[in-house]
Amino acid sequence: MTESIPEPGGPVPGGNAPGGTAELAGQPVARIGFGVMQLERSGAGRDAALAILRQAAAAGINHLDTAQFYGACNELIRAALAPYPAGLVLATKVGAVRVPGAKPVPLVPAQRPAELRAQVEANLASLGTERLGLVNLRRLDARPGIIADGDQRVDLDDQLAELSDLRAAGKIGGIGLSNVSAAQLRQALPAGIACVQNSYSVLDRSAEPVLDRCREHGIDWVPFFPLGSSGFGGMRKVTDEPAVAAVAAVLGVTPAQVGLAWQLAHYDKTLLIPGTASPAHLAENIAVADVKLPADALDALDRLAPPAPAGQP
Repeated sequence: MTESIPEPGGPVPGGNAPGGTAELAGQPVARIGFGVMQLERSGAGRDAALAILRQAAAAGINHLDTAQFYGACNELIRAALAPYPAGLVLATKVGAVRVPGAKPVPLVPAQRPAELRAQVEANLASLGTERLGLVNLRRLDARPGIIADGDQRVDLDDQLAELSDLRAAGKIGGIGLSNVSAAQLRQALPAGIACVQNSYSVLDRSAEPVLDRCREHGIDWVPFFPLGSSGFGGMRKVTDEPAVAAVAAVLGVTPAQVGLAWQLAHYDKTLLIPGTASPAHLAENIAVADVKLPADALDALDRLAPPAPAGQP
């Protein structure tokens, strides 16, 4: 990258922050980030994957969501962007390890504190850095994804104590949670939580009680499956919803852009991490920053899925 790079804690490189800025684990980040997992799943060739990562960085994206257990993602990030510009937040995830051949997905739980520490070290090594901007603890108590059982059902406080030690040692900048309930978030608050990643979309607002607690405490919200998914049970795809398509037609944008713009409008600390292996699709995701949903459109979208009851755990 040829542009001037600020010191950590400074403005987003180039001043062009897609979606505006928010603070994640003490660092300013663009509200539209990039989920790197899709590069692994898409089968994009190495050169294409590296080009996408460089395109994202050049566009002002400085929040990359990755994990060692995603496969080659960390190595691709390192090859594309190292030495890393100051201000780039590498957010990783721990709680599972990759085991080729495991069913139904090549992952097995790795929830014990010592396993979490080993995963942090593995992420540091594969990314070629001495510090991770953020580590998300992926809990495996509920779907989507694999479920922990036996000795992998670990107390949350024990996990947070291990991650807090790593933060105190300077190996991670912040602690996030993934796939948690409102009660678990409440339990975790004394540890200092930077963000929460839960499945959430305009068609599935079952995690609204968790989002409400994030609002209460000013915690960043990083929705995964922000457009739904056809690959997980009965999950609905936002882009197939007629009401979403109708709003998109009126505004002259795509249904996917409407679904992502609704996320940005719903909470000012929402950070998006859509992933893609397509340069055109990446440009479309970045352009969500310019999609302004009028009040009547927001009202119509809000009515598509009522939020879960506020008292739900």
